[in-house]
Amino acid sequence: MDEPTTITSHDELRALLGPPTPRVANKARRTLHEVDRQWLAASPFCLVATADADGNCDVSPKGDPAGFTVVLDERTIAIPERPGNRRADGFHNILDNPHVGLIYLIPGRTDTLRINGRARLVRDAPFFDEMVVKGHRPQFALVVEIDEIFSHCAKAFMRSQLWDPQSWQPDAVPSRARIAKLTTSADIALADLERHYGPSYADGLYRS
Repeated sequence: MDEPTTITSHDELRALLGPPTPRVANKARRTLHEVDRQWLAASPFCLVATADADGNCDVSPKGDPAGFTVVLDERTIAIPERPGNRRADGFHNILDNPHVGLIYLIPGRTDTLRINGRARLVRDAPFFDEMVVKGHRPQFALVVEIDEIFSHCAKAFMRSQLWDPQSWQPDAVPSRARIAKLTTSADIALADLERHYGPSYADGLYRS
């Protein structure tokens, strides 16, 4: 098998891609526009990318009712933490390396909102009162100081047909319970895993 041809320089990459248009090259902003605030108010889901001090990466999904991200000022937002698996990989990364990248989605929309900035973990603040959902007040929040913000084009979502129900194949892979049985929980009966990930799973979304 022939060895792959590897791109090793910025100049080589730029020669392959060509230059971005001026509109694209200059689209990043440093402060929230009113339309950015509208997007955050409508978005129920984002992806948070982090890296530790050695560059090891993590991407974590965050989701809540639309508008879960609180806008603190034109350059600062806050994301509540909810009960999860307690690995906290991304949060440990932030303690060593504050740089984060966020992608905000709105279901059905093929464009996205991207925010890059520096994050810190806050244990309590007055704005936590705005983050209460089903009686759950977060133990801490991710506060992000924005370095740049911009809208991202729709091509990836259009190519993937992500929001087209006709393209969905939820049964193409085993159920969540079967995946757990195959990968991390071989000693637990499949019936017990199916009960754990069954209808009652939603009952613990806001319980620690």
